[in-house]
Parts: sequence; C-alpha cells; structure tokens
Amino acid sequence: MPRNRVDIAIVGGGLVGASLACALAPLIERHGLRVAVIEAAPLNDAQAATFQPSFDARASAIAQGSRRHFERLGVWATMAERATPIRQIHVSERGRFGATRLTADEFDLDALGYVIPNAWMGQVLHAALGALPLTWHCPARVDDIVPIADGHRLTLSDGACLEAGLTVLADGGRSGLKERLGIASQAQPYEQHALIANVEVGRDHGGVAYERFSSQGPMALLPMVGRRMALVWTHASERREDALAWSDDVCLRRLQDAFGDRLGRFRRIGRRDAYPLSLVTANEPVRPHLAVLGNAAHALHPVAGQGFNLALRGVMDLVATLEDGLSRGQAPGGAGLLGEFENRRAADRRNVIRFSDGLIRLFGIEHAAFSHLRAAGLVGLNIVSPLRRTLARRAMGLER
Repeated sequence: MPRNRVDIAIVGGGLVGASLACALAPLIERHGLRVAVIEAAPLNDAQAATFQPSFDARASAIAQGSRRHFERLGVWATMAERATPIRQIHVSERGRFGATRLTADEFDLDALGYVIPNAWMGQVLHAALGALPLTWHCPARVDDIVPIADGHRLTLSDGACLEAGLTVLADGGRSGLKERLGIASQAQPYEQHALIANVEVGRDHGGVAYERFSSQGPMALLPMVGRRMALVWTHASERREDALAWSDDVCLRRLQDAFGDRLGRFRRIGRRDAYPLSLVTANEPVRPHLAVLGNAAHALHPVAGQGFNLALRGVMDLVATLEDGLSRGQAPGGAGLLGEFENRRAADRRNVIRFSDGLIRLFGIEHAAFSHLRAAGLVGLNIVSPLRRTLARRAMGLER
C-alpha cells in the first residue's frame, strides 16, 4: 500500500479538529506543513447558501476568551451571525435565598459569552478550511495506528496509509484509538445523566443564562434566538429512563417546578437526549509524536459550560508551541516540543477541572448546614465584587 507522509494528522474533523486545522493555516503557509484531517462522519456542504436550524438544533456556550480565539482564526465575523450573547449569568439554589449575578457591563464587555448552534460553528469552520491546502479523508476511519520511529502509521478505511510526524486525537474519544495505544483514563462517575433539550419560554430571556442547583441535580438554561433556551438538566442515573419516558406535558410541569417562574411558563420542549456524566481525564495527554485534545483528553460536567472552551485553549496553545518549535528548526511531534505544550496546558486544565468538579460536588452535598453555607456564599459572592470578577474572568477564559 502506498504511504503518504504528512507533518500532522488530525483524527476528527468536528469542532475541535476543525478549529485546530484553521489555527494551523499560518504555519501551513509559512512553513509548508502538510496536514491531513480524518473524519468518520460525512460532512454537509460547507458552502450551503442557507442555514435554517430546527427547533432541536444543539448549541454550545462560547466564552469571551473563545470569541477572541475565533477572531484570530478569522471566522468570528461569520460565526457571530448566529450567536446569541449572554449578557448576564444568574446562579441560584432551589429553595434557598440568595443568588449570584454576573453582568457583561461590569467588565465593559458586550457579552460574557455567546450561545451558537453547533452545526453553524461547524459550517463556518469547514468553509474556512476549504481555502487551505489540506488533505481530507472523509468519511474515513482509522482502522489501525502503529508507532514508528518518527511518528505513527495510520491505516484508513478509505484505503489510504499515512505516516504522520504528529498525530492529534480530536475524535471525542469515540474511536477507541486512545485505548488501542494504551493511554488509560481516570473516570469519576457523577452517578448522574444529563437530559439535553431545547425549550421555549413565556418571557423574553434578555440574554440571561441560568445555573440552578437542587437536590435532584444542577440545571443550566442558555439563551438562544427568540424565546428558545438550551436546557441541560441532570438527574440521578436511576431516573434516566423515567425522565425520557415523560410526556412533553409532564416534562414541562416538572421543569417548571424545578426552575420556577423567572421565565414565565415553559411552553414547548423539543427532542430529549440523555447521556451519563463522568469526570474523565487522560493519563497521558501527550506522548512523543502524539497529542490528545478535547473530550478525548478531558470530559467535564456540562453545567459549568467549560468543556469546549478548555479544548479551544488547548488548540491555540498547541499551535503556539508548534510555531515556537518551527522557528527553532524543530519539526512537529518531538518529545521536547510536546512536553512544552503540556507544561503550557497543565495548570489551566487543572484549575478548570477543580472549579467545575468542585462546584458540582459542593452543591450535591445534602446537609442542612451546607445548604445554609451555600446560600450565604452566594449572597456573599454577589456582594464581594473583586472575588466575583476574578471567578468570572477565569470562566470567560480571560485569566488562567
């Protein structure tokens, strides 16, 4: 079988892999890097003239820091056409007095973040990639991956065989390649499932994102176009089948009881999906000639909304490290270079995991004394502006 040599092979052409390919554009131009992208799912036409998301179209929260990264990639102006700004974040606990509110005005920003349909982000990124001299293998799987002296050999389902100096796993961990290479992960189950759906509310959401904690589990409501909101609602794992079996009317009534009337009546709920929640971290996010990004490297609880934003910072740090190495005459994939990348990432990843995991576990403690302390903490956090602003800037990806 003929073998094609590339400098970088990106396994996964989703949001993380496509962002990485876009970020590599200056290095492709200046250094002539050969980059291949392998994606298992067929991609829609990136040049489609219209974009009409259904009521059920899934969306992600993009932090202010991620917006700035997308600006550097030259895609934000188009991406912003379908972005709903988050102007305020409201954090509360059901049945307890007190809340913390963060507003964009406090930081002289137009928004704390944005909610963007995933399909639109993908379409914008893939349209940008259409102008780059990339090699696409789509749809194609990596059937085999074998370490060689100066990289990895990848055998693809479309009949191609690639030898890559640097292989980046950005496939969400779904392919099993990480495990085939012997990279173990630490998994800490939350014993919860996330119920994901879009809902229609009775009042204008005003660009407010809500995080609400209860004994049943946390929920998040993110503002979307019109009076739609993206719902992430966690339940104990044993209640998963019950929650999926509810009729729409029953689900809306239970959601109303759990959230309250701040948004008026919940009027409509779309398709519901559920998936188990765990904190998962790869033991080896880098090896010589290999880097693991996105959910393949770390899967976080979705309520804090930090997963993709953390992954995008990983993308930008990897590209910055590769650029530094190329300026010193080092090819992508060297152990020393990837060690530098991991040194850049370790503290940010550790801090985000501690924050996200600590928040979920703190509000999961069912004890009257803790409940009163949490309520006092929310009130105190709302009063103490410097602390609130420090936490907010970290959540926005503006500080590490």
